[in-house]
Amino acid sequence: MQIGNETVVTIHYTLTDDKGTVLDSSLGEEPLSYVHGMGRMVPGLEKALAGKSAGDSFKVSVSPADGYGERDEDLVQKIPRDRFPVDDVQVGMHFQTRSPSGTRIVTVMATDADTVTIDANHPLAGTTLNFDVQVIDVRAATPEELQPSCGTCATCSGHRH
Repeated sequence: MQIGNETVVTIHYTLTDDKGTVLDSSLGEEPLSYVHGMGRMVPGLEKALAGKSAGDSFKVSVSPADGYGERDEDLVQKIPRDRFPVDDVQVGMHFQTRSPSGTRIVTVMATDADTVTIDANHPLAGTTLNFDVQVIDVRAATPEELQPSCGTCATCSGHRH
């Protein structure tokens, strides 16, 4: 079976940046499974997977526009310290916030006595993503797997609350 919309795709992958630094990998872990065509995968990788079958291996380079987007310096902001839910805010911490476009994860970049500088860009925004992929399995999705994501679970597989 070939990868197309409404198929469940299982892959092993290694993700590197342009310097060859490994950013993420499923090797030595459980392979990644997702429903193709539902927007749950990096768009450029999903496009490259279309038409592939179990057993196929390939490499693809995904531009920021088809990955996590370009960096937007307007998403770096100073926020009053008293707006944070904890007193001990440290560089590198992550917080969830709501914006007009939905829920965002922000990263603390700097702190001082009165403010916290946050970055709402995805950590890989502006990065070319280099994937080395092995397709493990492709099968038709079940009706349950085709249900819309609940939008609140990091690994939602289409269940409803």
